[in-house]
Amino acid sequence: MSTTITNFSLAEKLAIVQTVDAVIIADGTVHKGELNAMGELMHRIEFDSNFILQARNISEEQAKLILRSMTMDKKKILMTILEEIAISDGFVHKKESDLIADIYSFIDMEQEVKTKKA
Repeated sequence: MSTTITNFSLAEKLAIVQTVDAVIIADGTVHKGELNAMGELMHRIEFDSNFILQARNISEEQAKLILRSMTMDKKKILMTILEEIAISDGFVHKKESDLIADIYSFIDMEQEVKTKKA
């Protein structure tokens, strides 16, 4: 994770952080690498630790609806973020990959995943 991304709305940032947080806790263990990745993301999309608490107050469904309404470019950035978070602890747990697949399906990015893998 490197570039600062400031073009997300407040609602989009909350949805992204809620989703990233869900991926981090999906396997039941919060790893140091995941915390480091979240710290990097804080700088990248410009939010602070209090924002994480606010994001936890959004339901998963609300977050996914916000993410689904984002532009294709923003969804592609989200895909990169989720993949980086999932691998940040050195491996991708099945619960993390299942959650990410569910998110991709809901926000209509399944085809994008297939294209990326091809």
